[in-house]
Parts: sequence; C-alpha cells; structure tokens
Amino acid sequence: MYRLACVHCAATYPADQIVYTCSRCGHLLAVQYELDTIAIDRSRWHRRPLSVWRYRELLPVKREPVTLQEGGTPLYHLKRLGEELGLPHLYAKHEGMNPSGSFKDRGMTVGVSMALELGMSQVACASTGNTSASLSQYAAKAGIPAIVLLPAGKVALGKIAQALMHGAKVISIRGNFDRALEMVHELCISHGIYLLNSVNPFRLEGQKTIGYEVVDQLEGVPDRFVLPVGNAGNISAVHKGLNELRTLGLIDTLPMMTGVQASGSAPIVRAVHEELPEVIPEKNPETVATAIRIGAPVNAEKALVAIRATGGTATSVSDDEILRMQRDLARMEGIGVEPASAASVAGIRRLVEEGQIDRDERIVCVVTGHLLKDPETVIAQCAPPCEIDADISLLLSALSS
Repeated sequence: MYRLACVHCAATYPADQIVYTCSRCGHLLAVQYELDTIAIDRSRWHRRPLSVWRYRELLPVKREPVTLQEGGTPLYHLKRLGEELGLPHLYAKHEGMNPSGSFKDRGMTVGVSMALELGMSQVACASTGNTSASLSQYAAKAGIPAIVLLPAGKVALGKIAQALMHGAKVISIRGNFDRALEMVHELCISHGIYLLNSVNPFRLEGQKTIGYEVVDQLEGVPDRFVLPVGNAGNISAVHKGLNELRTLGLIDTLPMMTGVQASGSAPIVRAVHEELPEVIPEKNPETVATAIRIGAPVNAEKALVAIRATGGTATSVSDDEILRMQRDLARMEGIGVEPASAASVAGIRRLVEEGQIDRDERIVCVVTGHLLKDPETVIAQCAPPCEIDADISLLLSALSS
C-alpha cells in the first residue's frame, strides 16, 4: 500500500490521482509506502535476476511491467584510477549499460508501467537527451505515443537519433531545457497526457534501485555515493530508496550523498556551499556535459535534503576536468561514458585535491550514460585516424611515428 505525500507540507493524495506537485503548497510529491505492512524476503530477492524488478515489493506497479530488462548494471572496481587518487575502494556503477544507454531506463520502466496502470494513453517529456531516448523506447514497447520537447541545438545527436528511431514526436524549441519543461508540463495538464519528467514521483521509484543494487553488489553500504546532478532526480531517488531499506532494518547506515555539477551549471553546489535554504536558478546554464545542463533542477528540494541529512556535500568541476576524466575512464579503466557521467568521478578527484575525502572510504560513483550517447564530443577531443596507402612499409612507418 502506498500514497503520494508532499515533501513540504505532508499533504497526501490517493495513489491513483494524476498529480505531479502538491495542490496545497506547490512543492514536490513522493511515493510513501506503509513500510510496516511490507514483508521483504531478501533470499527471494537474491533468487531473482539483478534488475529493477528484483525489488518489486518496494515499487508501486501492480500490473505486468513494461520492461526491457533494465538494471543489473555492472559495478566496476576502479583500480588504476583509485591507485592514482589514493583511493583503494573506488567503484563505478555503469548505468550506460541499460537498454537505451542511460540510467533513465530505471525510471521509465516504472513510469510507463504506471501510465498504463492509471489508464493514460499518451506520454511526454522535456529532455536534454537521455530522458527522450528512454521514454521513446519504453513508449514503443508499451505501444503508446510519445511526445518529446528538446532545447534546439543543445542535445547530442546520438540521443536525438534514438528518440526519432523509436517513433516519438520530437519537437525542438528555441529555448533552454527549463523552458521546455515548463511547456511540456502545461501541455500535459491541459491535454491529459502523462508527464514523465522527474517531477513525476513514480519515475524516481525506478531510479532508487541503483542504490539497492549497489548494496547487493557490495554486500554492504558504501561510505559515499557520488552522482552527477542535473535535474537532481537521481541523487534524491537513491537517498529515498536507501532510507527505506534502513527503515525496514535491512541496512544500518546511509552513505554520504555527494552531488557533482558542471561549473557552468551549478545551482545546487552554490546552495550547499552558501547554506541557502533553497536553490537560486542559473539563468543561462552552459557546459559540454549536455545531460546536466540544467539551471533550475526540479528535484533540488529533495536533493538538498539528501545531501544535508547524510553529511554529504556537493562540488562543481570544469568542462576540462570532465573531459579529462572521460578520457581517463576510457584509457585507464576501459569504461566508455558520456561527459556528464564522467562528472561524478571528476568530482571525486576534485574533493581529493581539496582534502575532503577520507582515503579509506568505500566510494561508489554513478556514471550515468554510455560513451556513444555523444560521439561528437568524443571525436572533437581525439586525434583523427591516420590514413595511409595499403603498403606494409607505410604501416610500419605509421606505427613508429
């Protein structure tokens, strides 16, 4: 059993009501379970495949889910990078190994399933790219239309290609992501379309399973959980999920939730460092990491609670630091990620340099999207292939140069 509850004024709403924010105070909603009525058998969990739906008792969907076998992503021990940084227990959870190539699939399997359960026949989102790709794929699987609004000229080509190929109605607007979100929210409310941005509390329920999987893979709770922050849904979701496990008595402690933003788009970092009660939006966010180029994070309120309640922190990194870590992950660990994904590990490098990390911490960095999400940025920072005539002596010469 569950209901929707406002995170600010505690007003509650029935589970089957189509509502995205509190009608009383305008703040965000969260799915609130009656945890004392939920019986969790961890041995049963462990008999199921490692995936989002391993944890179905802590998810809201009652119907057969719309699934593409998302979740079960690898947790890599970053040995070479860890040695360089002096962190022997540094890990990366590679969410780029999900079906559409990003962590968004965890939210969409739950969100699209809930759309059908609630009798909705059309779904929509605004996106910096990954949300659109994921929504389009899961809507196609469900057999329902999808509408996607993108900020024109601000989305990596690989992500646009995914949305188009899966049949979504893709519309680019001359404005930034925040304006696109305002427009799609208005559209959904006025035309009865189901909104699947992270303002939708059901979507975040799927994303919290990142934390559940890490606990199972590590056989314990990490000391620090590090996530790139754009709209701030992921850091909020992981904190909520782990807090539920603690309430159920399945874990004893919570990790320090740590958010990393690009320096050109860092309103949450500013709020944390200046101890502000709420986020002041960044009017013109800019960064090469397009997935986190968001100036007014929808879930900022939840993210600040997650960071502050766990003794965590937030930091920002430059585009140069992000791209350097993207290369280091690829060349030192064999892990290919898009720029926004590299921000989490780049943030750890920054925190180490600032002396804010205990060297014995067990740290999990979430890398959120696959390398091929943004091939243009990869090509721009790599030397082009060497081209020669088909002659062995020229090949040997090229190898020695």
